[in-house]
Formats: sequence, C-alpha cells, structure tokens
Amino acid sequence: MLDPSAAGGADAPSRPPREPKYWGLKQHLLDRVRSLPAGSPIPTERALAAEFDVSRTTVRQALAELTVEGRLVRVQGKGTFVAAPKVAQPLQLTSYTQDTLSQGRRPASRLLDIVEEPADEQLARLLGVGTDGMVLRMRRLRLADGEPMAIETTHLPLPRFRGLGALLAAGGSLYRLMQERFDVELGHADETIETALATPEETELLGADTGLPMLLLSRHVFDAGGTTVEWVQALYRGDRYKFVARLDPPHG
Repeated sequence: MLDPSAAGGADAPSRPPREPKYWGLKQHLLDRVRSLPAGSPIPTERALAAEFDVSRTTVRQALAELTVEGRLVRVQGKGTFVAAPKVAQPLQLTSYTQDTLSQGRRPASRLLDIVEEPADEQLARLLGVGTDGMVLRMRRLRLADGEPMAIETTHLPLPRFRGLGALLAAGGSLYRLMQERFDVELGHADETIETALATPEETELLGADTGLPMLLLSRHVFDAGGTTVEWVQALYRGDRYKFVARLDPPHG
C-alpha cells in the first residue's frame, strides 16, 4: 500500500508555490524604477536578459506588467522609459483643471464634439428634463502636460444652460461658467468609479494600447437646491490616473 504522505495525501506537507521568473525580475526592475526620475531610459530587452540571465520572453512579461501598471511607458521607435507619477485626483467636487493644476501639471482640453440633442429615457430621468426635453452633450479629450488622460462626456439640461455650449467651445471652465454666468451654487455629487475597457476609437484618442485597463467615473451633480445640473462620464487611462479619498470614522 502506498504511503499517503508520499502520494501527496492530506497529511503531506504543502510546498510553497514557485515564484515565476518574471515576477522576481519585475520586483528588481520596480526597485530600480523607483530610484530613477521620470523619463529615464530603461535598458533594452536584450540587455536586461543578459544582466539577469533570463529569457527575453521573461523580460518582456515583466516590462509589460510594469507598463500596464503605469510604472513604465513605451515610445514606439525610441524605447522604454520611467513614467511620470500618476495624476492623483481627490474625490471631491472640483474641476479637472483645478485637480490637474494642484498636481503641478498643465491642464488642457480638446473639444471633440458639442451638440444639442433630444434626451433618451435615461438622460431624461437623470437630468429631470422629461422625455421630450433637450440636453447639451459635450465630449472633450482631457490632457496633462500634453498627454491624453481622459475622455469626458458631459450632459447638461436645456433650456437652463442655453448658450453655455458656445462659451465652452471657446475654452471656458464648465464649473466656473456655471457659477459666474448661470448663478449655479454647486451642492453635492453622487459618484461611482469602476473598471472598463475602451472602444477602438477611445483607445486611439487616448494613445493607449489595446486592452489597457481604464477607470470609468460617473458623476451626477446637483446644485445647492438639489436640482440636477450635470451628468458626466469620464474614461481615464488606468496607467496615468488614480483617485484618492480621505476616510473618517462615522460619527455617533
């Protein structure tokens, strides 16, 4: 009869799982990356394979994970470099411009399209305009220091914000225009964040690799009186953005 322990039975000591080769290399590279300034070049796959005595496939896998995580950035025809730190957006009711400036980076926007259109059933409910109501829809590509960060799609109820489209097309800040031109006092927002995959068009606009994880932010904004003023969804590059929040214990 076979000894159960020898056959891997229930009483046999478990063996620790083997660490994949690429994982150890990834940790070595991560330590190196942390000590280098943004923009520093990373050695080629061939050089890293020789340095760590591993295959180029192992090197490629380690570099790929660090790139997806936003630690490295690949530039076609030039090589791999240490990525700039991710933009950290506090979870509070502020504009993209304010958040980006607070990180010491230069914000910019590119208007993709802006139209007035009939509200569908979901927008009618979210914006309180009725099924026969109209909304202003605006899509913008958000940038920081010239790099694509997010695609933002904003919906505003009409006729309350009639004329806002022309002001936004001229490059104005949405929340500032709401406050200064339309006497809106922002109250609060309900916000959700989830992972998502970009469409081929969104991937191209964001300059991302196919399959790169994205962060989808959905925000429902109300004025001080509790009336909806905005419904916005923004698709952020997961390798360039992170959200931070301060958590306090509940009172009472």
